[in-house]
Amino acid sequence: MNQVTLPQPPMAARQPVVTEYHGHRREDPYAWLRDPHWREAMRDPQRLSGAIRAQLEAENAYTEAVMAPTEAFRQRLFGELRGRIREDDSSVPAKDGPFFYYSRYREGGQHPILCRRHGSEDAPEEILLDGDEAASGHGYFRLGGAEHSPGHRYLAYAVDLSGAESWTIRIRDLRTGTDLDECIADARGDLAWSGDGCTLWYTLLDNEHRPKWVYRHRLGTPSQQDAMIYEEPDDGFFVGVDKTESGRFVLISSHDHVTSEVRAIPADKPDAEPRLLLAREPGVEYEASDHGDSWVLLTNRGAEDFRIVSAPLDAPEPEAWTDVVPHRAGRLIQGMVVYQDYLVRMEIGDALPAIVVRAFATGEEHTVALDEECYDLGVIPGFEFDTATMRFSYSSFGTPARVYDYDMATRGRLLRKEQEIPSGHDPEAYVIRRLYATAPDGEQVPISLFHHRDVTPGPATPLLLYGYGSYGMTDLPGFSPLRLSLVNRGLVYAVAHVRGGKDRGYRWYRNGKLEAKPNTFSDYIACAERLIQAGYTSAGRITAHGGSAGGMLVGAVVNQRPELFHAAVADVPFVDVLNTMLDPTLPLTPPEWPEWGNPIEDETAYRTILSYSPYDNVHEQPYPHLLVTAGVSDPRVTYWEPAKWVARLREMKTDNNLLLLRTNMSAGHGGPGGRFDFLEEVAYRYAFILMVYGYEEATAQD
Repeated sequence: MNQVTLPQPPMAARQPVVTEYHGHRREDPYAWLRDPHWREAMRDPQRLSGAIRAQLEAENAYTEAVMAPTEAFRQRLFGELRGRIREDDSSVPAKDGPFFYYSRYREGGQHPILCRRHGSEDAPEEILLDGDEAASGHGYFRLGGAEHSPGHRYLAYAVDLSGAESWTIRIRDLRTGTDLDECIADARGDLAWSGDGCTLWYTLLDNEHRPKWVYRHRLGTPSQQDAMIYEEPDDGFFVGVDKTESGRFVLISSHDHVTSEVRAIPADKPDAEPRLLLAREPGVEYEASDHGDSWVLLTNRGAEDFRIVSAPLDAPEPEAWTDVVPHRAGRLIQGMVVYQDYLVRMEIGDALPAIVVRAFATGEEHTVALDEECYDLGVIPGFEFDTATMRFSYSSFGTPARVYDYDMATRGRLLRKEQEIPSGHDPEAYVIRRLYATAPDGEQVPISLFHHRDVTPGPATPLLLYGYGSYGMTDLPGFSPLRLSLVNRGLVYAVAHVRGGKDRGYRWYRNGKLEAKPNTFSDYIACAERLIQAGYTSAGRITAHGGSAGGMLVGAVVNQRPELFHAAVADVPFVDVLNTMLDPTLPLTPPEWPEWGNPIEDETAYRTILSYSPYDNVHEQPYPHLLVTAGVSDPRVTYWEPAKWVARLREMKTDNNLLLLRTNMSAGHGGPGGRFDFLEEVAYRYAFILMVYGYEEATAQD
């Protein structure tokens, strides 16, 4: 690549702001990139201040100029990515009484269409909501939660028209196909119906964009008359509504990352006061469902990797608990689904998931049998409670997603759908492997990887190493048709199952958060070194990739070991960690103190975050090629975090490698709302990666 021909990058003005905490004085030269009216700009990007908009647009113009030679290739990539998606795809219908509900896309459509059939899966189709039609005339559109009422007459649904995740709830009368006059704004998007289908519970956001209130809406009344049912008093807790699988109870849950609390309302008594099941206890999590005369609770109380207990409906206190599934260290119970006759739980250990079925009547258990070395797996909850059929999904790096109906009594399974790749795909053309890296403290960190069978990896092989490692999220090796555009061109694709996720149990999460957060970064570096030692690539041939908190991981490791990486892609990266955790007015700050620590009150937390926060640790040193993305409407990672990080990197880095910032001026954390718009984003990312690796096709003109 000829660096001489590149335009000059935009340099942000320095306007230092000095702060002092715990006797430590710190200078922030780019604090001005945070708009003082960011809340208004998040909802309406046109309200972004002129100087900040000018800086972001200058960065976008520079990025477009640098990427201009890849334009033709990006279009080819987009066509390639689109060719792997069945455009008129549909979900497997889910039975609820006499109806079968499903969603589908039309050829060329950007948004889902919600449908149902009456009587059988072959009956005439009824369109409940046409996402493409609803999106017409809007610059941004995303369909959120949608719940039909128990009597099948109404559909409550949520839409986001800004990308800021501030949802508007509407209610459609399915007999007429028209929306009722009542409309609820500034909602979270989660919904629960009463048993008679005449009352709807929902959550509202406060001025800091946190779900704080639960309201009850009666059909036919103005939303201004809705009754507030619950107000969350702690700014560090989010509140949500849901329903148990039996449909008997509406649940109000309050939680942060390590503590939860649940209240229940009988669904057939919508005027009843919410009843607290178990008062919040710091560090204790639980979720609840019901079965017969009992609550079924999944909890970590006295069980780090969780256990399942039962308790009488009128006495949910721990003194009345009976173990249903005892704690087993190292085997994390991630979730459960309660049926009339069966309890299904999802477990994970050593970065491999499992589904375990238990018969309530006998206590007999069995695990759904699987046979690949690395895979992803998940239960797909349905609408029916009294059924022996459990639906689950399965995929691996090489195997497209499959949906099975599983008979929990006979253990037979029926393949209902296999993800179709219209342009063709041969699962046997790929090699899938599991390796382990030794972290500095001796922990064994799993690595899942795959490459094309025609590729013999070696020191010259380009490799993409993905990582996340926060909030207990697991990164399982499931199928994505998009990655094939890299792997089919000779790249090795790998996932580092670093601490901070729950890939190896709750301990794996606990040892990658708070004061142990640096383990996440040293684990990732150990994975990179292991892949080099195993001969899959070499230092300077790896692309680091992560988004959001995974973008923080990318920022930390390129500060610490830049020589390992040829390039890095950081999507909406959480990189200004210390400043964000010092600001309790930001949407996610108080709820995330249990994850990162509270640096305002805790000097140890302050020093720990300071030690790794990417923005605070940019050095005068060479950096790999970098592509960074942001969204002005993003309430999770505010746009100024990546903007400030890029500004400081421009000031400090000593190399001539590319540093590109691409800010979406009309979308948020999830990027564009339409599925094809999303593919264009992926094509852009892949074009950057292949360009900096020197692939001639990336810059060759048609």
